[in-house]
Amino acid sequence: MATIWELDFYSRPIVDEQGKKKWEVLICETPLNVSEPAESLFRYSQYCPSSTVNSLWLAGAIKDAIASAPKPPQKIRFFRRQMANMITKACQDLDVPAAASRRTLALSLWLEERMQSVYPAEEGYQAAANPSVQFVPETPVALPDALIGEKWAFVSLPAAAFDEMSEWDIGFGEAFGLEMTGLSPDAQIPGLIIFSSRANALAGWMSGLELAFLRYESNRSPMLVLDTGVNDRWILANLRDAATEAEAKRFEAAKQQAKQVHFLAIQSNPESESFAGFWLMRELNI
Repeated sequence: MATIWELDFYSRPIVDEQGKKKWEVLICETPLNVSEPAESLFRYSQYCPSSTVNSLWLAGAIKDAIASAPKPPQKIRFFRRQMANMITKACQDLDVPAAASRRTLALSLWLEERMQSVYPAEEGYQAAANPSVQFVPETPVALPDALIGEKWAFVSLPAAAFDEMSEWDIGFGEAFGLEMTGLSPDAQIPGLIIFSSRANALAGWMSGLELAFLRYESNRSPMLVLDTGVNDRWILANLRDAATEAEAKRFEAAKQQAKQVHFLAIQSNPESESFAGFWLMRELNI
């Protein structure tokens, strides 16, 4: 299985002797399946003086992280678009692909933890809100005609059912340990299953999109939207009647109850016992 890292390089609420903000690189391993314990994931952190914030310093820090890690990464994800050029350049210098992505659950939880318990204990700490990334939602676009599913259905599974996910027959997909989210075993996880005669092609195409989350929207007309990358958006389904819109609203409410955890699955037909694709996701406020 590939090793993927998540990276953040940004200023922290700490100032040095000259009153300049300290920067920090955080690197952690992406959990890829439900059986991978969070405590086993690789982590690396290093402060950076504001005077040396550049791609050369960052490349050196990533190189140090690679030297101390059990396995080098095949890809590095990052969510801060304003740092895209610097992060991409640093990764290119090390021949590691960089991907703009909101699929950074482990990093987001770690950053939140450090904002609460690590930075306040540092000399020069100045209380401040965790700077978020402001996203201006793009207009969602239609899926390619060849990849539109014939049917779809809202479903739900108890969190405990995902304990056996590693035994499911899945072509493409990605997951994470639900213990990271604090959900109880009996919590209901909502999801959407897409049925398509081109299930493998659809799943293969989606596997390269950095899937972020599903969302019901009604700003323009009722629809189900799939967010990918840092700002790409796709229309999975237009909700053309009151009954299906009501189902979508219940799905969104169930997401709220499940701490924004949900899933997207792709199958060839409702009788299939395998999945062409299955992604566990969590909508993050980053």
